[in-house]
Amino acid sequence: MTEKRTILVIEDDKDILHFIDISLSKERYGVLVAKTAAEGLFLFSSHRPDIVLLDLGLPNRDGVDLLRELRSFSSAPVLIVSARGQEKEKIAALDLGADDYIAKSFHMGELMARIRMVERVLQKMSPILEIRCFPATG
Repeated sequence: MTEKRTILVIEDDKDILHFIDISLSKERYGVLVAKTAAEGLFLFSSHRPDIVLLDLGLPNRDGVDLLRELRSFSSAPVLIVSARGQEKEKIAALDLGADDYIAKSFHMGELMARIRMVERVLQKMSPILEIRCFPATG
């Protein structure tokens, strides 16, 4: 796991966005930032990040709708980072395909641990994907 991955952060709060951007960059992740759902969808489609951090309370479009759209064409890990703390909202996001749910306010150490957990899953899946995509010739 020496190769650091690209993470797309879709968050409308500029202070939280800046904090996450700085923290991930310090850990040498490639970071893409979006303040709206439309910008996030564009960056996802054009850059294909490895992991998405998604806030549910976005301007002009609910993050749950964006999650639903992302899941219609991608299985990239999505970690919800949201102030919405109601159990039913967490369950809905997880049932729609979110890989994890982190409630604001969070400690960066916890977020980093959850990102590393997703990276371990991706690392374990990598050989399986290579076998499916590049079968051995005989």
